[in-house]
Amino acid sequence: MQVISCCFTVCHSRMMNFAGKVVLITGASSGIGAETAVHFARLGADLVLAGRNAGALTKVVDACLEQGKRTPLAVTGNLEEDKHVKSLVKSTIERFKKLDVLVNNAGILEMGNIENTSLEQYDRIFDVNVRSVYNLTMQAVPHLTKTKGTIVNVSSICGVRSFPGVLAYCMSKATIEQFTRCVALELAPNQVRVNAVSPGVIVTPIQKRGGLSDTAYVHFLEEAKATHALGRPGEVSEVAEAITFLASEKSSFITGDSLPIDGGRHAMCPRVYAS
Repeated sequence: MQVISCCFTVCHSRMMNFAGKVVLITGASSGIGAETAVHFARLGADLVLAGRNAGALTKVVDACLEQGKRTPLAVTGNLEEDKHVKSLVKSTIERFKKLDVLVNNAGILEMGNIENTSLEQYDRIFDVNVRSVYNLTMQAVPHLTKTKGTIVNVSSICGVRSFPGVLAYCMSKATIEQFTRCVALELAPNQVRVNAVSPGVIVTPIQKRGGLSDTAYVHFLEEAKATHALGRPGEVSEVAEAITFLASEKSSFITGDSLPIDGGRHAMCPRVYAS
């Protein structure tokens, strides 16, 4: 088994080699973003890691250094601030002279339905999940055009299926789905590819940050066994693998697509039995 595992790692690295490529990842201090950073580091990429939590970001930098010899550029700040977004792109170009891959991963989730939500909640979620993606992509496109680079947006099953209780979040991710398709068509003449991943329930801190208690979160993960065809929630490594694939030359004829990483949840629907 160990021999097979080693062989797979070697073959996998040969399949996707990002040596000489510059990858910018937002929301890189935890969850999917952190794991994606480690995957790209293993594949030889030069990394720019953006996040709000400086301490957590430092730990991700250390994890990346364990996988590769390239020291990532860590940038802390708030993507809701236009000045920070411009500075993030500027710092990337000053350090690495180019940009090949943009991974728009930063996002927040809050519980709320039409009866108890607020415009403040709507604004918070859309500022992070939509406006910052729009803004950063806009700033990055001139540089991605020069390298014929790629963009991978992290959407959600909530962007392609409807769920109660997370109204603004669902709306924000549906917007990212459309944003991905529109920008893919706009940048196709420049040979810049734009795709998304739409994860199902993945074991990350986002639900607890969004308001679930420890007990509710345990129940939420248990429910995932029934709501996902494969009978379990997903792992961050499974999403990271998909992101690196969509950013690589192995997906060179794919653009404008959203890849479900959801254990088949997008294909499911409730069954009602007559009594």
